[in-house]
Amino acid sequence: MATSCVFHKTPVTPPLAVNAEGIYFDLEDGRRIMDGVGGAAVACIGSGNPRVIAAIHEQSKKVNFTFHTQFTTEPAEQLAKNIIDRSKGAFALCGFVAGGSEAMEAAIKTGRQYYWETGQTQRVNYIGRMISYHGASLGTLNVAYNGPRRAPYHPILDQTHFHHVSPPYPRRFKREGESDADFVERLRAELEAKFIELGPDSVIAFVAETVTGASSGVVIPPKGYYKAMKSVCEKYGALLILDEVMCGMGRMGTLHAWESFGDGITPDIQAVAKGLGAGYTPIGAVLISQEVANGLRSKAGVWQHGYTYQAHPLSCAASLEVQKIIVEEDLLANCRAQGELLGQLLRARLEDPASPAAPYVAEIRGQGLFWAIEFDARPLAPKLAGKKLGFLIEAQCFANNLVVMGMAGGWNYEGTEGDHVMFAPAYIVTKEEVEKMVDIFVKSVEALVVEYA
Repeated sequence: MATSCVFHKTPVTPPLAVNAEGIYFDLEDGRRIMDGVGGAAVACIGSGNPRVIAAIHEQSKKVNFTFHTQFTTEPAEQLAKNIIDRSKGAFALCGFVAGGSEAMEAAIKTGRQYYWETGQTQRVNYIGRMISYHGASLGTLNVAYNGPRRAPYHPILDQTHFHHVSPPYPRRFKREGESDADFVERLRAELEAKFIELGPDSVIAFVAETVTGASSGVVIPPKGYYKAMKSVCEKYGALLILDEVMCGMGRMGTLHAWESFGDGITPDIQAVAKGLGAGYTPIGAVLISQEVANGLRSKAGVWQHGYTYQAHPLSCAASLEVQKIIVEEDLLANCRAQGELLGQLLRARLEDPASPAAPYVAEIRGQGLFWAIEFDARPLAPKLAGKKLGFLIEAQCFANNLVVMGMAGGWNYEGTEGDHVMFAPAYIVTKEEVEKMVDIFVKSVEALVVEYA
Protein backbone atom coordinates (compact mmCIF):
# COMPACT_ATOMS: atom_id res chain seq x y z
CA MET A 1 0.00 0.00 0.00
CA ALA A 2 1.28 3.47 -0.87
CA THR A 3 2.12 6.00 1.84
CA SER A 4 -1.12 7.07 3.51
CA CYS A 5 -2.29 10.68 3.59
CA VAL A 6 -5.02 9.81 6.11
CA PHE A 7 -4.53 11.22 9.61
CA HIS A 8 -5.02 7.93 11.44
CA LYS A 9 -5.74 7.42 15.13
CA THR A 10 -3.09 4.68 15.20
CA PRO A 11 0.68 5.25 15.22
CA VAL A 12 1.02 3.20 12.01
CA THR A 13 -1.26 2.85 9.02
CA PRO A 14 -3.74 0.03 9.73
CA PRO A 15 -3.97 -2.96 7.36
CA LEU A 16 -6.03 -2.34 4.24
CA ALA A 17 -9.41 -4.10 4.21
CA VAL A 18 -10.63 -4.77 0.66
CA ASN A 19 -13.83 -6.70 1.35
CA ALA A 20 -16.17 -7.51 4.23
CA GLU A 21 -18.82 -10.19 4.52
CA GLY A 22 -20.71 -11.27 7.63
CA ILE A 23 -18.22 -11.20 10.50
CA TYR A 24 -15.13 -11.45 8.25
CA PHE A 25 -12.75 -8.95 6.66
CA ASP A 26 -10.51 -9.74 3.69
CA LEU A 27 -7.20 -7.88 3.69
CA GLU A 28 -5.03 -6.65 0.84
CA ASP A 29 -2.45 -9.31 1.69
CA GLY A 30 -5.00 -12.13 1.24
CA ARG A 31 -5.72 -12.85 4.91
CA ARG A 32 -9.27 -13.33 6.20
CA ILE A 33 -9.88 -11.87 9.67
CA MET A 34 -12.74 -12.82 12.01
CA ASP A 35 -14.28 -9.80 13.74
CA GLY A 36 -14.99 -10.61 17.38
CA VAL A 37 -15.85 -7.07 18.44
CA GLY A 38 -17.98 -5.63 15.64
CA GLY A 39 -15.46 -2.86 15.00
CA ALA A 40 -16.36 -1.23 18.31
CA ALA A 41 -19.66 -2.98 19.11
CA VAL A 42 -21.06 -1.48 15.91
CA ALA A 43 -21.52 -4.11 13.17
CA CYS A 44 -24.40 -5.90 14.89
CA ILE A 45 -25.75 -7.66 11.78
CA GLY A 46 -22.40 -8.13 10.05
CA SER A 47 -21.23 -6.66 6.76
CA GLY A 48 -22.68 -6.92 3.29
CA ASN A 49 -26.32 -7.56 4.18
CA PRO A 50 -28.16 -7.35 0.83
CA ARG A 51 -31.35 -5.95 2.36
CA VAL A 52 -29.55 -2.97 3.89
CA ILE A 53 -27.54 -2.32 0.73
CA ALA A 54 -30.77 -2.38 -1.30
CA ALA A 55 -32.46 0.01 1.15
CA ILE A 56 -29.62 2.53 0.79
CA HIS A 57 -29.68 2.17 -3.00
CA GLU A 58 -33.45 2.63 -3.25
CA GLN A 59 -33.46 5.67 -0.98
CA SER A 60 -30.61 7.24 -2.93
CA LYS A 61 -32.85 7.19 -6.01
CA LYS A 62 -35.62 9.03 -4.12
CA VAL A 63 -34.19 11.63 -1.72
CA ASN A 64 -30.49 11.46 -0.89
CA PHE A 65 -30.28 14.56 1.36
CA THR A 66 -32.52 17.06 3.10
CA PHE A 67 -31.71 19.78 5.58
CA HIS A 68 -33.60 18.96 8.75
CA THR A 69 -35.35 22.34 9.18
CA GLN A 70 -36.65 22.32 5.60
CA PHE A 71 -37.95 18.78 5.01
CA THR A 72 -38.54 15.49 6.75
CA THR A 73 -38.38 12.14 4.96
CA GLU A 74 -40.21 8.85 5.04
CA PRO A 75 -37.30 6.79 6.44
CA ALA A 76 -36.68 9.29 9.26
CA GLU A 77 -40.35 9.26 10.27
CA GLN A 78 -40.58 5.46 10.05
CA LEU A 79 -37.35 4.84 11.95
CA ALA A 80 -38.39 7.15 14.79
CA LYS A 81 -41.77 5.41 15.05
CA ASN A 82 -40.07 1.99 14.99
CA ILE A 83 -37.85 2.90 17.95
CA ILE A 84 -40.58 4.62 19.96
CA ASP A 85 -43.08 1.80 19.39
CA ARG A 86 -40.57 -0.83 20.55
CA SER A 87 -39.56 1.08 23.68
CA LYS A 88 -42.68 0.17 25.68
CA GLY A 89 -43.67 3.70 26.57
CA ALA A 90 -40.25 4.83 27.80
CA PHE A 91 -39.83 7.48 25.10
CA ALA A 92 -42.01 9.89 23.12
CA LEU A 93 -39.60 11.59 20.73
CA CYS A 94 -36.49 10.63 18.80
CA GLY A 95 -33.93 13.06 17.35
CA PHE A 96 -31.35 11.79 14.85
CA VAL A 97 -27.69 12.80 14.66
CA ALA A 98 -24.64 11.35 12.93
CA GLY A 99 -22.96 9.26 15.64
CA GLY A 100 -22.43 8.44 19.29
CA SER A 101 -20.43 11.49 20.37
CA GLU A 102 -23.01 13.74 18.71
CA ALA A 103 -25.82 11.82 20.40
CA MET A 104 -24.32 12.33 23.84
CA GLU A 105 -23.44 15.96 23.12
CA ALA A 106 -27.07 16.46 22.08
CA ALA A 107 -28.35 14.64 25.18
CA ILE A 108 -26.33 16.95 27.43
CA LYS A 109 -27.63 20.03 25.62
CA THR A 110 -31.21 18.74 25.64
CA GLY A 111 -31.09 18.40 29.41
CA ARG A 112 -30.17 22.06 29.74
CA GLN A 113 -32.79 23.12 27.19
CA TYR A 114 -35.50 21.27 29.14
CA TYR A 115 -34.84 23.37 32.24
CA TRP A 116 -34.45 26.53 30.19
CA GLU A 117 -37.87 25.99 28.63
CA THR A 118 -39.49 25.17 31.98
CA GLY A 119 -38.09 28.20 33.77
CA GLN A 120 -35.47 26.47 35.95
CA THR A 121 -32.54 28.40 34.51
CA GLN A 122 -30.53 28.04 37.73
CA ARG A 123 -29.80 24.40 36.80
CA VAL A 124 -26.31 24.45 35.34
CA ASN A 125 -24.48 21.39 36.74
CA TYR A 126 -24.00 17.85 35.48
CA ILE A 127 -22.81 14.88 37.52
CA GLY A 128 -21.03 12.07 35.69
CA ARG A 129 -18.91 9.17 36.90
CA MET A 130 -15.23 8.48 37.24
CA ILE A 131 -13.76 5.90 34.82
CA SER A 132 -16.27 6.61 32.08
CA TYR A 133 -16.41 7.52 28.42
CA HIS A 134 -19.13 9.42 26.57
CA GLY A 135 -17.48 10.60 23.36
CA ALA A 136 -14.72 12.67 21.79
CA SER A 137 -16.26 16.16 21.80
CA LEU A 138 -15.33 18.68 24.49
CA GLY A 139 -18.78 18.43 26.06
CA THR A 140 -18.65 14.66 26.32
CA LEU A 141 -15.08 14.74 27.61
CA ASN A 142 -16.33 17.07 30.35
CA VAL A 143 -19.11 14.82 31.60
CA ALA A 144 -16.98 11.66 31.33
CA TYR A 145 -13.82 10.95 33.24
CA ASN A 146 -11.09 9.01 31.49
CA GLY A 147 -7.65 10.23 32.47
CA PRO A 148 -5.66 9.58 29.26
CA ARG A 149 -8.43 10.82 26.96
CA ARG A 150 -8.88 14.03 28.96
CA ALA A 151 -5.18 14.75 29.51
CA PRO A 152 -4.39 16.82 26.36
CA TYR A 153 -7.49 18.96 26.85
CA HIS A 154 -7.58 19.25 30.63
CA PRO A 155 -6.71 22.99 30.76
CA ILE A 156 -9.66 23.88 28.52
CA LEU A 157 -12.24 21.55 30.10
CA ASP A 158 -15.06 23.00 32.21
CA GLN A 159 -14.17 22.34 35.84
CA THR A 160 -17.11 24.42 37.12
CA HIS A 161 -20.25 22.77 35.75
CA PHE A 162 -19.18 19.12 35.35
CA HIS A 163 -18.65 16.94 38.42
CA HIS A 164 -18.04 13.24 39.07
CA VAL A 165 -18.85 10.52 41.57
CA SER A 166 -17.59 6.96 42.07
CA PRO A 167 -18.36 4.22 39.53
CA PRO A 168 -20.48 1.11 40.29
CA TYR A 169 -17.48 -1.14 39.69
CA PRO A 170 -17.79 -3.87 42.35
CA ARG A 171 -14.53 -5.69 41.79
CA ARG A 172 -12.43 -2.56 42.15
CA PHE A 173 -14.39 -0.38 44.56
CA LYS A 174 -16.49 -2.54 46.88
CA ARG A 175 -15.04 -2.54 50.37
CA GLU A 176 -14.05 -5.74 52.11
CA GLY A 177 -17.15 -7.41 53.55
CA GLU A 178 -19.49 -4.92 51.89
CA SER A 179 -22.64 -6.44 50.33
CA ASP A 180 -23.96 -5.36 46.95
CA ALA A 181 -26.86 -3.63 48.69
CA ASP A 182 -24.52 -1.73 50.99
CA PHE A 183 -22.30 -0.78 48.04
CA VAL A 184 -25.32 0.59 46.16
CA GLU A 185 -26.45 2.53 49.22
CA ARG A 186 -22.98 4.05 49.62
CA LEU A 187 -23.04 5.17 45.97
CA ARG A 188 -26.56 6.56 46.38
CA ALA A 189 -25.47 8.53 49.44
CA GLU A 190 -22.42 9.85 47.58
CA LEU A 191 -24.59 11.06 44.70
CA GLU A 192 -27.01 12.75 47.10
CA ALA A 193 -24.11 14.40 48.91
CA LYS A 194 -22.85 15.77 45.59
CA PHE A 195 -26.32 17.19 44.84
CA ILE A 196 -26.36 18.91 48.23
CA GLU A 197 -22.81 20.21 47.82
CA LEU A 198 -23.62 21.78 44.44
CA GLY A 199 -27.09 22.95 45.48
CA PRO A 200 -29.88 20.45 44.84
CA ASP A 201 -31.77 22.73 42.45
CA SER A 202 -28.63 23.48 40.42
CA VAL A 203 -28.21 19.98 38.98
CA ILE A 204 -29.43 19.23 35.46
CA ALA A 205 -28.71 15.52 35.34
CA PHE A 206 -26.85 12.48 36.50
CA VAL A 207 -25.18 11.01 33.40
CA ALA A 208 -24.01 7.40 33.12
CA GLU A 209 -23.21 4.59 30.71
CA THR A 210 -25.89 2.01 31.50
CA VAL A 211 -23.16 -0.63 31.17
CA THR A 212 -19.64 0.73 31.03
CA GLY A 213 -17.89 0.10 27.73
CA ALA A 214 -14.28 0.48 26.72
CA SER A 215 -13.06 2.53 29.69
CA SER A 216 -13.30 -0.36 32.16
CA GLY A 217 -14.77 -3.22 30.14
CA VAL A 218 -18.44 -4.25 30.42
CA VAL A 219 -18.98 -3.35 34.06
CA ILE A 220 -22.60 -4.18 34.92
CA PRO A 221 -23.82 -2.31 38.03
CA PRO A 222 -25.08 -4.26 41.06
CA LYS A 223 -28.80 -4.94 41.36
CA GLY A 224 -30.77 -1.86 42.36
CA TYR A 225 -28.12 0.65 41.34
CA TYR A 226 -30.17 2.62 38.82
CA LYS A 227 -33.25 2.53 41.01
CA ALA A 228 -31.17 4.15 43.75
CA MET A 229 -29.59 6.72 41.42
CA LYS A 230 -32.93 7.71 39.91
CA SER A 231 -34.43 8.11 43.38
CA VAL A 232 -31.90 10.86 44.05
CA CYS A 233 -32.61 12.53 40.70
CA GLU A 234 -36.36 12.45 41.33
CA LYS A 235 -35.96 13.73 44.89
CA TYR A 236 -34.23 16.87 43.64
CA GLY A 237 -36.02 17.26 40.30
CA ALA A 238 -33.05 16.36 38.09
CA LEU A 239 -32.86 14.11 35.03
CA LEU A 240 -31.33 10.68 34.50
CA ILE A 241 -29.41 10.62 31.20
CA LEU A 242 -28.20 7.21 30.06
CA ASP A 243 -25.51 6.58 27.46
CA GLU A 244 -26.32 3.41 25.52
CA VAL A 245 -24.17 4.22 22.51
CA MET A 246 -22.18 1.00 22.96
CA CYS A 247 -24.32 -1.20 25.20
CA GLY A 248 -27.74 -0.47 23.71
CA MET A 249 -29.89 -1.40 20.69
CA GLY A 250 -29.70 -5.11 21.48
CA ARG A 251 -26.10 -5.57 22.59
CA MET A 252 -27.12 -6.80 26.07
CA GLY A 253 -29.79 -9.10 24.62
CA THR A 254 -32.61 -6.55 25.08
CA LEU A 255 -33.39 -3.53 22.90
CA HIS A 256 -32.28 -1.17 25.65
CA ALA A 257 -29.63 -2.24 28.15
CA TRP A 258 -31.67 -0.95 31.12
CA GLU A 259 -34.41 -3.44 30.22
CA SER A 260 -32.06 -6.30 31.09
CA PHE A 261 -32.02 -5.19 34.76
CA GLY A 262 -35.77 -5.68 35.14
CA ASP A 263 -36.21 -2.98 37.80
CA GLY A 264 -38.68 -0.84 35.87
CA ILE A 265 -36.40 2.21 35.81
CA THR A 266 -36.36 4.23 32.59
CA PRO A 267 -34.18 7.24 31.71
CA ASP A 268 -35.41 10.74 30.96
CA ILE A 269 -33.02 11.08 28.02
CA GLN A 270 -30.98 8.37 26.32
CA ALA A 271 -28.32 8.30 23.61
CA VAL A 272 -27.95 5.40 21.16
CA ALA A 273 -25.81 4.92 18.08
CA LYS A 274 -23.64 1.93 17.19
CA GLY A 275 -26.23 -0.86 17.02
CA LEU A 276 -28.78 1.54 15.55
CA GLY A 277 -27.26 1.53 12.08
CA ALA A 278 -24.86 -1.41 12.38
CA GLY A 279 -22.12 0.60 10.69
CA TYR A 280 -23.75 0.81 7.26
CA THR A 281 -23.97 4.59 7.58
CA PRO A 282 -23.12 7.06 10.37
CA ILE A 283 -26.11 7.59 12.67
CA GLY A 284 -27.03 8.17 16.31
CA ALA A 285 -30.16 9.20 18.15
CA VAL A 286 -31.39 10.96 21.26
CA LEU A 287 -34.47 9.38 22.84
CA ILE A 288 -36.65 11.65 24.96
CA SER A 289 -39.28 10.75 27.57
CA GLN A 290 -42.82 12.14 27.43
CA GLU A 291 -42.22 14.41 30.42
CA VAL A 292 -39.11 15.95 28.88
CA ALA A 293 -40.83 16.20 25.50
CA ASN A 294 -43.69 18.15 27.12
CA GLY A 295 -41.20 20.50 28.75
CA LEU A 296 -39.29 21.11 25.53
CA ARG A 297 -42.54 22.02 23.77
CA SER A 298 -43.70 24.37 26.53
CA LYS A 299 -41.84 27.45 25.27
CA ALA A 300 -39.82 27.41 22.05
CA GLY A 301 -41.41 24.15 20.93
CA VAL A 302 -38.37 23.11 18.91
CA TRP A 303 -35.16 21.18 19.53
CA GLN A 304 -32.45 23.79 20.03
CA HIS A 305 -29.82 21.54 18.55
CA GLY A 306 -28.79 20.67 15.03
CA TYR A 307 -26.11 19.46 12.66
CA THR A 308 -26.07 19.52 8.88
CA TYR A 309 -26.46 15.75 8.54
CA GLN A 310 -29.16 15.35 11.16
CA ALA A 311 -31.79 12.73 10.16
CA HIS A 312 -29.89 11.98 6.95
CA PRO A 313 -32.31 10.02 4.71
CA LEU A 314 -29.77 7.41 3.58
CA SER A 315 -28.69 6.76 7.18
CA CYS A 316 -32.29 6.52 8.36
CA ALA A 317 -33.19 4.15 5.50
CA ALA A 318 -30.24 1.88 6.32
CA SER A 319 -30.97 1.91 10.05
CA LEU A 320 -34.65 1.21 9.56
CA GLU A 321 -33.76 -1.90 7.56
CA VAL A 322 -31.24 -2.96 10.21
CA GLN A 323 -33.90 -2.73 12.91
CA LYS A 324 -36.40 -4.68 10.79
CA ILE A 325 -33.84 -7.44 10.25
CA ILE A 326 -33.08 -7.68 13.98
CA VAL A 327 -36.78 -8.16 14.73
CA GLU A 328 -37.75 -10.37 11.77
CA GLU A 329 -34.77 -12.71 12.20
CA ASP A 330 -35.12 -12.77 16.00
CA LEU A 331 -31.47 -11.80 16.36
CA LEU A 332 -31.79 -10.74 19.99
CA ALA A 333 -32.62 -14.35 20.88
CA ASN A 334 -29.44 -15.43 19.10
CA CYS A 335 -27.58 -12.63 20.88
CA ARG A 336 -28.67 -14.03 24.24
CA ALA A 337 -27.99 -17.67 23.32
CA GLN A 338 -24.57 -17.15 21.76
CA GLY A 339 -23.64 -14.67 24.47
CA GLU A 340 -24.34 -17.26 27.13
CA LEU A 341 -22.16 -19.73 25.24
CA LEU A 342 -19.39 -17.14 24.85
CA GLY A 343 -19.33 -16.50 28.59
CA GLN A 344 -19.38 -20.22 29.42
CA LEU A 345 -16.50 -21.00 27.08
CA LEU A 346 -14.36 -18.09 28.25
CA ARG A 347 -14.80 -19.12 31.87
CA ALA A 348 -14.24 -22.81 31.20
CA ARG A 349 -11.01 -22.19 29.31
CA LEU A 350 -9.46 -19.22 31.10
CA GLU A 351 -10.42 -20.13 34.68
CA ASP A 352 -9.17 -23.70 34.27
CA PRO A 353 -6.26 -24.08 36.72
CA ALA A 354 -4.42 -26.01 34.01
CA SER A 355 -4.36 -22.93 31.76
CA PRO A 356 -1.19 -20.80 32.02
CA ALA A 357 -3.49 -17.77 31.68
CA ALA A 358 -5.59 -18.58 34.77
CA PRO A 359 -3.37 -16.79 37.35
CA TYR A 360 -3.68 -13.54 35.41
CA VAL A 361 -7.46 -13.56 34.85
CA ALA A 362 -9.09 -11.22 37.37
CA GLU A 363 -12.71 -11.40 36.18
CA ILE A 364 -14.81 -12.50 33.22
CA ARG A 365 -18.06 -10.55 32.97
CA GLY A 366 -20.81 -9.75 30.53
CA GLN A 367 -24.28 -10.39 29.16
CA GLY A 368 -25.75 -10.82 25.71
CA LEU A 369 -22.94 -10.38 23.19
CA PHE A 370 -21.06 -7.88 25.34
CA TRP A 371 -18.20 -9.46 27.31
CA ALA A 372 -14.89 -8.47 28.84
CA ILE A 373 -11.98 -10.31 30.40
CA GLU A 374 -10.15 -8.27 33.02
CA PHE A 375 -6.52 -9.23 33.54
CA ASP A 376 -4.15 -8.66 36.42
CA ALA A 377 -0.83 -8.16 34.69
CA ARG A 378 1.07 -6.98 37.77
CA PRO A 379 3.02 -10.26 38.17
CA LEU A 380 4.19 -9.86 34.56
CA ALA A 381 5.25 -6.23 34.97
CA PRO A 382 9.04 -6.76 35.08
CA LYS A 383 9.10 -8.42 31.68
CA LEU A 384 6.29 -6.33 30.20
CA ALA A 385 8.52 -3.30 30.80
CA GLY A 386 5.72 -0.78 30.49
CA LYS A 387 3.83 -2.56 27.72
CA LYS A 388 0.08 -3.00 28.25
CA LEU A 389 -1.14 -6.59 28.28
CA GLY A 390 -4.54 -5.66 26.79
CA PHE A 391 -2.92 -4.13 23.73
CA LEU A 392 -0.49 -7.04 23.39
CA ILE A 393 -3.40 -9.51 23.46
CA GLU A 394 -5.23 -7.54 20.77
CA ALA A 395 -2.15 -7.60 18.55
CA GLN A 396 -1.52 -11.32 19.15
CA CYS A 397 -5.14 -12.14 18.30
CA PHE A 398 -4.92 -10.08 15.12
CA ALA A 399 -1.81 -12.00 14.12
CA ASN A 400 -3.94 -15.11 14.58
CA ASN A 401 -6.75 -13.66 12.42
CA LEU A 402 -9.14 -12.48 15.14
CA VAL A 403 -10.12 -8.90 16.01
CA VAL A 404 -10.81 -8.12 19.68
CA MET A 405 -10.59 -4.82 21.57
CA GLY A 406 -7.71 -4.58 24.01
CA MET A 407 -7.76 -1.68 26.47
CA ALA A 408 -5.80 -0.42 29.46
CA GLY A 409 -6.28 1.86 32.45
CA GLY A 410 -9.65 0.78 33.85
CA TRP A 411 -8.50 0.15 37.41
CA ASN A 412 -7.94 3.67 38.66
CA TYR A 413 -9.10 7.21 38.09
CA GLU A 414 -5.83 8.23 36.44
CA GLY A 415 -6.16 5.50 33.80
CA THR A 416 -2.69 4.12 34.46
CA GLU A 417 -3.47 0.61 35.75
CA GLY A 418 -5.45 -2.41 34.59
CA ASP A 419 -5.94 -4.35 31.37
CA HIS A 420 -9.05 -5.77 29.76
CA VAL A 421 -10.13 -7.22 26.43
CA MET A 422 -13.65 -6.93 25.01
CA PHE A 423 -15.82 -9.09 22.77
CA ALA A 424 -18.88 -7.67 20.97
CA PRO A 425 -19.50 -9.82 17.89
CA ALA A 426 -22.43 -9.44 15.52
CA TYR A 427 -25.83 -10.78 16.56
CA ILE A 428 -25.66 -13.16 13.58
CA VAL A 429 -22.66 -15.05 15.03
CA THR A 430 -23.01 -18.84 15.06
CA LYS A 431 -22.13 -21.41 17.70
CA GLU A 432 -19.21 -22.61 15.59
CA GLU A 433 -17.88 -19.08 15.18
CA VAL A 434 -18.11 -18.41 18.93
CA GLU A 435 -16.16 -21.60 19.59
CA LYS A 436 -13.50 -20.58 17.06
CA MET A 437 -13.22 -17.07 18.53
CA VAL A 438 -12.67 -18.41 22.02
CA ASP A 439 -10.15 -20.98 20.80
CA ILE A 440 -8.05 -18.35 18.98
CA PHE A 441 -8.34 -15.94 21.90
CA VAL A 442 -7.31 -18.43 24.59
CA LYS A 443 -4.36 -19.71 22.59
CA SER A 444 -3.24 -16.12 21.95
CA VAL A 445 -3.47 -15.17 25.63
CA GLU A 446 -1.71 -18.34 26.79
CA ALA A 447 1.14 -17.80 24.32
CA LEU A 448 1.66 -14.26 25.61
CA VAL A 449 1.62 -15.04 29.31
CA VAL A 450 4.07 -17.88 28.75
CA GLU A 451 6.34 -15.48 26.87
CA TYR A 452 6.26 -12.81 29.59
CA ALA A 453 6.02 -14.99 32.70
